[in-house]
Amino acid sequence: MALKIRLQRKGAAHRPVYRVVVAESTCRRDGRHVEVLGHYSPKAQGSDPKHRVDLERYDYWYSKGARPTDTARTLVNRIRREKAAEAAAVPAEA
Repeated sequence: MALKIRLQRKGAAHRPVYRVVVAESTCRRDGRHVEVLGHYSPKAQGSDPKHRVDLERYDYWYSKGARPTDTARTLVNRIRREKAAEAAAVPAEA
């Protein structure tokens, strides 16, 4: 059983919302999944978060052999860079 970490499309026409899921590689794109790791909304505006992914669960599934698609890997790398930038921007409290 080969597992993939990939995006599952939800939402309406011209207003996509994606779930980041762990699924078997033989399942359809929007089919059955093992676990939902988070979501990504490319057209989010205002105070709505554009993405929310549980990176600990991502790392867990990656360690168990699940391989991300190129798009999922790019999204997670972007989230990690943003979190690192936020951590660097916040001054350490004494």
